[in-house]
Amino acid sequence: MAEYFYQPPDVPLVILYRDDDLVVVDKPSGLLSVPGKTPEKADCLIARLTAAMPECLLVHRLDTDTSGVMVFAMNKPAQGAISQQFEKRKTTKSYLARLEGHLAPMTGRVDAPLCVDWPNRPRQHIDWEKGRPSQTDWKVLSHDTKETRVALFPLTGRSHQLRVHMAHMGHPILGDRFYATEAGRFHPRLMLHAYELGLFQPTTGAPLLFRAECPF
Repeated sequence: MAEYFYQPPDVPLVILYRDDDLVVVDKPSGLLSVPGKTPEKADCLIARLTAAMPECLLVHRLDTDTSGVMVFAMNKPAQGAISQQFEKRKTTKSYLARLEGHLAPMTGRVDAPLCVDWPNRPRQHIDWEKGRPSQTDWKVLSHDTKETRVALFPLTGRSHQLRVHMAHMGHPILGDRFYATEAGRFHPRLMLHAYELGLFQPTTGAPLLFRAECPF
């Protein structure tokens, strides 16, 4: 694997929604959700947000190379309430991805437990004895000559879940520097986008649905 250099994109914040309790943004691919462990990885989405909105609080994360919908809380009670929705699986999430090869059948579920691959961190892997339960539903949207466009619906929220599950199916996500084949890595970015996020407004309980248009 080629050596990785963090080069966060120099792009403006894209705010999809904001109220007194939460702010929803469209995270660009290549930007950390939170700071890394070294000074050169200080630039991240939460840092950019708090520079503009100091009260902004983290709720969940997306992988550095994944783009799309992320929600942040604007106060502590909202942070706790939204975090509980994620923990109790009351949120709905859908992703769009481009995969290597021709995935069949048209719909299905991956049910394979995941845990960290300690010698190769931050990689994750399937471990039938020690892994945490992990499920992902998929729906094929279209086929091309060498790839498949899918909608992915994670029922759990494990690290690298969609990436590992698709690789386990024999159809890694294109542009994935950890799990794709050598040929599949040669894309300008990871072809994975958090397209929709549904949750309940933490104060009123009203259902909310946010969408970030897919850039690929």
